[in-house]
Amino acid sequence: MQTLVDDFLQYLRTERGQSENTQKTYSALLSRFVRWAEEHQIAKWVNVQLKHLTSFLQDERQRALLNRDQKKERKLSSESVYLQIAALRAFYRYAENEKLLRANPAEHLSLPRRWKRLPKGLSDDEIKKLLRPLTPQTPSSLCDQALLELAYASGLRLSELRNLRLEQLQLAAGFITVIGKGNKERIIPVNKEIIAAIRHYQDLKRKEFDTKEEVLLVTEKGKKMYPRYAWLAVNRSLALSSTLDKKSPHVLRHTFATHLMNNGADLNAVKELLGHSSLAATQVYTHNTIEKLKKTYLQAHPRSGN
Repeated sequence: MQTLVDDFLQYLRTERGQSENTQKTYSALLSRFVRWAEEHQIAKWVNVQLKHLTSFLQDERQRALLNRDQKKERKLSSESVYLQIAALRAFYRYAENEKLLRANPAEHLSLPRRWKRLPKGLSDDEIKKLLRPLTPQTPSSLCDQALLELAYASGLRLSELRNLRLEQLQLAAGFITVIGKGNKERIIPVNKEIIAAIRHYQDLKRKEFDTKEEVLLVTEKGKKMYPRYAWLAVNRSLALSSTLDKKSPHVLRHTFATHLMNNGADLNAVKELLGHSSLAATQVYTHNTIEKLKKTYLQAHPRSGN
């Protein structure tokens, strides 16, 4: 069964151009089902029926409730169950389209309604504190500074930042090109503050890091940043400047989009800058803007009832 999962993951990489994170997520979720199937003496995908999928998902939900009751650190949330269904449906669509399986029992699985969670961003004061130049300046601190400036001012995903190559920088023209999900290319304008941060970092990068890497951002050893390294670099700075309970590099992407929307940016333009495939993913930021307007009204209008 795992062989067919590996074929699906290869398809995601080579034909769909899915991100590394998406591949890892689908791999983990589908491998969990394969282990469950083996425990229930199901050795082949052709033997999997809808009743098996629903039984597996029920076990997953029960495990989520058990973990919640026991307050385990690593909880399986309802969001994970949602992703599990999405992974099974995507896998079966692939297997059906490639005529690797005759039936698609996952097509009868319905995705549960997801809670609409408004993404949280940083305030203007927190952004100013976050982007304040670090002292003393070292090649490493300048690298972190360039990473933070780019993350906030461009809205790039962490994987896009890590993979940003030197030839994608068109600093003289004031933009960078980005290869995002699905190998889609988009153009991101960059302002003078970002350009200055990047050039200041580049002035010391080759000399101090002694690197031959063609990516922009590297570690102290001159190697391409691995995901955990970049994650920690951003989170260290967020911990010093943000009051948010949950800190993640994705906060800067949310802040980028929210600040654009709050200042009147066109929804379609924000969609293109974020690299979303549809407006549905971008529209959540309009809710942020509406919430801000409602809060302002309730605080300031004499007829608001306060």
